[in-house]
Amino acid sequence: MRFEISRVLDAIEGRLCLDPALARAVLDLGEVSRFQDLDGGRPATLLRLGISVDALGRQVEEENVPVYVIAPRALISDADLTSNERMVVRRWADDGRIEVLREPGDRMLEVAELLGLPVLSRNRFDGARQRYGWLAQPGRLLAPVTGPGGPTLIARVGGGAHPGTADPSPAGMKLLSRLWRCPEPGCSSYGAKPAGRPGGQPPPTLRTGAPTCPRHEQRLGDGGPRPRVEVLSARVGGVVRQRFVVAADHPVTVGRAPDRGVMLGQWLTDEARRWISRNHVRFELHGSDLVVSDVSTNGTGLRPGGSIDDDNRVTLKSQSRALGLGDVVELFPGVQIARSRTWTSGGVTNPASVMAEAPTMSMRALDR
Repeated sequence: MRFEISRVLDAIEGRLCLDPALARAVLDLGEVSRFQDLDGGRPATLLRLGISVDALGRQVEEENVPVYVIAPRALISDADLTSNERMVVRRWADDGRIEVLREPGDRMLEVAELLGLPVLSRNRFDGARQRYGWLAQPGRLLAPVTGPGGPTLIARVGGGAHPGTADPSPAGMKLLSRLWRCPEPGCSSYGAKPAGRPGGQPPPTLRTGAPTCPRHEQRLGDGGPRPRVEVLSARVGGVVRQRFVVAADHPVTVGRAPDRGVMLGQWLTDEARRWISRNHVRFELHGSDLVVSDVSTNGTGLRPGGSIDDDNRVTLKSQSRALGLGDVVELFPGVQIARSRTWTSGGVTNPASVMAEAPTMSMRALDR
């Protein structure tokens, strides 16, 4: 059982994301870990984070949905967690995968407002709704619960079971347009060389009135303009399998099994694997243009405006082309890449669960 739990925690780790371009919801790990009715188990466990991630994936009908997780510092020494779970929380914090703060509640709402994300919580935040009026908008405040077919989300305020999003707030847009530097050496969020976060740094906190590191509570320095980014989705068989970020300083290669980049091989049919090259296409930003370059053996299709008419399909063979807003890149029939906003649905009703290796759990309904 210990081995199974470790594998689940590894799977959950892959869904933790402070990248503002990719995160799909924000939650407080300290709260979620104590949703005891979800599994009838111990008073606190990190596995309930996986159940909540599964609930979000089911609602947005998409694979590999990442979440922005904030945790109280007290969780690192919480005796209700196992020693391994406490170690995992500390590692996630040190690696910059989650934020660990003294008081996560206000920060959770701040991040949700700055980035336009929904909040996964059972707290109704009655005392905060005057400051955060968007909490009453449909789908912005959702509680992870059980459903007939597995984990799901229900509205706590404002109705709407589907996670609601918005554009980043004006303050969020301003913060996300700059790079920030923390005076604390080795800061995982605002250090000199942030790793593994091509979409950029998490938003600074503004609770002190100036951009501040939420972890070290130090005022941040302005490091200059943030590189431009585009968020793309890889869709295989009508299902969005993975979102990824292309930044001005971060080109991305997509193929069957690139050494570095987005690997599609695990979702491909045998015929598609034979056709799609190990490194098939490269996406990069040139000024204001998102450019696709064919680097494959067999060529790459381009469907202008997402047209399904084969007469409109353009073939790229060792060529590059700037993508229009609705253009769809086709590596093989049914294997497509486009800007994430091109597809309104992820296309899958039962996404792969991060809890696949977990001991059997039962879930119970939560009254609103």
